[in-house]
Amino acid sequence: MVERLRLDPARPLIICDADEVLVQFVAGLERFLERNACYLDLTSFRIHGNVKHKASGEPVADEAVSDLLKAFFASETRHLDAVPGAARALEDLGARAQIVILSNLPETSREARIENLADHGIRYPVVAGKGPKGEIVKRMVAPDQRVVFVDDLPPHLSSVAAETPHVRRLHFIADRRLAKLMPASPDAHRRIDDWPTAAQWIASVIDGT
Repeated sequence: MVERLRLDPARPLIICDADEVLVQFVAGLERFLERNACYLDLTSFRIHGNVKHKASGEPVADEAVSDLLKAFFASETRHLDAVPGAARALEDLGARAQIVILSNLPETSREARIENLADHGIRYPVVAGKGPKGEIVKRMVAPDQRVVFVDDLPPHLSSVAAETPHVRRLHFIADRRLAKLMPASPDAHRRIDDWPTAAQWIASVIDGT
């Protein structure tokens, strides 16, 4: 998929995650779990171990949680709500930079993600990734290109820092409950959790100001 992107190395580039950056993953997951007699106990920034049976309050076994997540991506990716301000921010930034959505999800859910984002006015190329994002980002960018990478998960920010140190990295978590559980990544240049403020910082980076 990366090889099919028509990116101009002379133009700035924004590489943006989707879950908890553009769409409300956790809120959607909670609705899905409710329908499956479970709930998400947000005591830490993780899913396995925090999904519990409504009837007993006991944790759902990790293998069963993995199965629930597969079912969630299959049925709910198409229906997630947008993060407030995301579409407007990217529309404004798109006048001065290329934009690619790099989202870790099953390839089989990629079209549903594209359609869901389009419903919210977010229409940019979507790359379905798996695992640390540093290597795939390295394949997208030029050494002297102005690039901003936005993600909610510190391991991805660290991976990008290791593979492409010149890429500016923004740590962004839309869900306020999750944001309180996760300190700013040490490998991010900034931590911002709302799109109006994030857009200002991204613009300053891609404009070189």
